[in-house]
Amino acid sequence: MSLEENLKRVQDRHEELGALMSSGGVAADDFQKMSKEYADLTPVVEAIQALDRAREAYADALEMYAASDDDPDMKALAEAEAQELKEQLPDLERRVQVMLLPKDEADDKNAILEVRAGTGGDEAALFAADLMRMYQRFAERQGWKFELMEVNETGIGGYKEATAEISGKAVFAKLKFESGVHRVQRVPETESGGRIHTSAATVAVLPEAQDVDIEVRTEDLRIDTYRAQGAGGQHVNTTDSAVRIVHEPSGIVVQCQDGRSQHKNKEKAMTMLRAKLYDHQRQELDRERAASRKGQVGSGDRSERIRTYNFPQGRVTDHRINLTLHKLDRVIEGELEEMVDALTAEDQAARLADMT
Repeated sequence: MSLEENLKRVQDRHEELGALMSSGGVAADDFQKMSKEYADLTPVVEAIQALDRAREAYADALEMYAASDDDPDMKALAEAEAQELKEQLPDLERRVQVMLLPKDEADDKNAILEVRAGTGGDEAALFAADLMRMYQRFAERQGWKFELMEVNETGIGGYKEATAEISGKAVFAKLKFESGVHRVQRVPETESGGRIHTSAATVAVLPEAQDVDIEVRTEDLRIDTYRAQGAGGQHVNTTDSAVRIVHEPSGIVVQCQDGRSQHKNKEKAMTMLRAKLYDHQRQELDRERAASRKGQVGSGDRSERIRTYNFPQGRVTDHRINLTLHKLDRVIEGELEEMVDALTAEDQAARLADMT
C-alpha cells in the first residue's frame, strides 16, 4: 500500500468512527473501543492535514512564481515561500510515516526493571546499584512511579540483583532499548593503586502484563513461603513472609521478600511472573521475525553489550548507534532523554527503511 493510500485509509476510518459514535446506536463496550481508536487516530489525522496544507501552499507558491514574470518582487516572494515549504515537506512526510508505523502493543505498558551484577565482584554490584538509582531518577524526571520490588544487597551498598516496578505514561516505549549488558570502567573506591577496573551489569526491561494479556493457571504454579533473609538486626523477618513461585511448564522462578506481608509479596511475585511469561511470549514472536529485526536497534539479546560508562573520561557510549555523550555525570543522575530519543529515532528509521 502506497503512502497516499495509507493516508486516505486513516482519514476514512477516522471519519467513519466519528459518524458511528455520533449516531447513538453503538453499544457501551463498542463505544469505548471506538473512542480509544478515534483518540489514537486523531493526532495522525491532524498531522496528515498539516501535510496536505503544506503541499497545497507549495503548489500555490509555484503557481504564483510561474505567473509573476511581470512583477519581480512578487516572483522573489513566491520563490522564497516555495523554497521554505519545500524544505518543510520531507519533515512533515516523515512525521506522518512514523505515526503510521505499526505500534508495539507493549509500548503503553508499565515495566518491570531487573538489574543484575555481572563480572567484576563487589564493583559490579556497586555499579548495578548505580544503574538502578539512575533509572529511578529518570523515572522521577518523567513523572513515573518507581517501586522497588526485590533487592538482594551486598554488605557495602551494592546490589547482586534488584527488581523494580515502574508505572506511568509510555514507560516500556522509553525503556525497552535499555535491555542488555552495561559495562563500567572506573577506579573502585577499594582500589588503592588507582587502577581502572572494568565490570558489568545486566539490565532487563519487561512489559508488565495484565490478566488479559497472559493466562496463568493455578495448577501450573508451585508456591513456597520462607523466612526473608536480611542484612541482620531488626530488619530480618521472624515470619515466613517471603514468597517463591515456580511456573512449572516454563521453569520460570520468581521470588519476593521485600515486603513484610506474605500477601503483598505474593501479589508482587505474580506481577513479576506475568511479566516474565509475557516477555517470553514476545521473545518467541521476535525470534520468528528475526530476519526483519537484523537492521533494528540491537538484537534483543540480553547478553549483548550495549553501553559503556567510562568514568575517567566522563563519557558514555551506546555501541548500537555509535553515540557518545560527554556528560556521564548527568547521565548517571538520570538524564537519559537524549540517549532514549536517539535510540527511538534509530529504531524508527530502521523500521521505515524496512517498509520501503
